[in-house]
Amino acid sequence: MEEKMRILVVDDDRRMVKTICDILIVTGHEAVAAYTGDEAVRLVRSGAHDCVLMDIKMPGADGISVLQMIKDQAPELPVVLMSAYATEAQVAEAKAQGAYAVLNKPFDVQMVLSFLALLRREESILVVDDDPLFSRTLTDILQTSGYRVENEKDPGKVLKRMEDEYKLVVVLDVKLGATNSLDVLKAIRNKYPTKPVLLVTGYGEEMAESIRKGLEIGAYTYLYKPLPDEALISTIKEIRRRKLGAVLGEPFKNAAGDA
Repeated sequence: MEEKMRILVVDDDRRMVKTICDILIVTGHEAVAAYTGDEAVRLVRSGAHDCVLMDIKMPGADGISVLQMIKDQAPELPVVLMSAYATEAQVAEAKAQGAYAVLNKPFDVQMVLSFLALLRREESILVVDDDPLFSRTLTDILQTSGYRVENEKDPGKVLKRMEDEYKLVVVLDVKLGATNSLDVLKAIRNKYPTKPVLLVTGYGEEMAESIRKGLEIGAYTYLYKPLPDEALISTIKEIRRRKLGAVLGEPFKNAAGDA
């Protein structure tokens, strides 16, 4: 049986909290209610949560201030803010402080449920590379960070592997023997237009033109081998964050800034 997600709902409007909690419970989640920012921070400090849904405008500390305190306690905890009156400046500040999105009240319930469904999916990454040593090293790095990894050295089988189950991102070597990796990228882009593809190469100067063309085709970004662990994990976390934000209506952009 799939473990329930624990969602913290924070709003000084008790009727709103009850309505949201009832919806979450009916759809198979566990809901925890809080009516002030201080209570929300205390609950985050004292127990594990999978997500926070919180109003911006509350008596005392507002949602953005509380967001900062929550991020101090649990930097990786996803927070989605809600408001009927948010200004552009508030929205910008909330996103700068780490909110996934600021939703207008009344918000689209199905959109939030889709966000939660994506949030609970296992993080699977497909590595496409014909170098077994690199694939093994990369797999170890990703698995240590909690991701599930699949490896494929045959470019002709990549699309089939992607059909099997959800993939967060594809890590694609720019140089795959006799195969043109750009053709693989095009095939992925044609069938999965929004799937992030991270290009990697150990041949920076030699592959510079291929990387440029890959970015034009729609690759998310590129990294050079040997991959710095921090940069790799940071990039994948960024991809996940942007994909989750896209479910809530935020534009998904590649690292180069293209929509």
